[in-house]
Amino acid sequence: DPINQATMRAWAAGITVVAAAGNEGPDPMTIGSPGNLPYVITVGAVTDSWTPSTRDDDYIPDFSSRGPTPDAHIKPDLVAPGGHMTGLTRPGSTLSKENPEYFLNSGEYVMTGSSQASALVSGIAALLLQLEPGLSPDDIKCKLTSSAELAINGDGLLAYSPFQQGSG
Repeated sequence: DPINQATMRAWAAGITVVAAAGNEGPDPMTIGSPGNLPYVITVGAVTDSWTPSTRDDDYIPDFSSRGPTPDAHIKPDLVAPGGHMTGLTRPGSTLSKENPEYFLNSGEYVMTGSSQASALVSGIAALLLQLEPGLSPDDIKCKLTSSAELAINGDGLLAYSPFQQGSG
């Protein structure tokens, strides 16, 4: 796959690559290129059910793609908020013309998907690089996955498999 080949070269050159898991869930093996590469940071989505102050009702929505990859790699690497994320978009853009109902009264635009989650993780990676410019892509991936928290049920068991939530 040419995208995977280019992505692998970027990673080898020291560029941290964050990829959306995709929105083809909930079936297994739905993570495509370049998120299926073991080197990149693949991000699935979680939503807070419109209650940001509590994690008790957070869940992985059905649209978030799942692993494993065809080569049996555990993906996604982690999940991040990707449900009803608000931001700005250029008025008159194709996106805003095709989906005007996603504008809030505040003028912000709300979107949902693993691409929203991966944008958040990309921002976190950028902040890590700002704090420690010498971090390698592997260092950043390690920091992100080792600090993620697995979703655990009340009985102490995993709420989701690693093929759904990665490291959490």
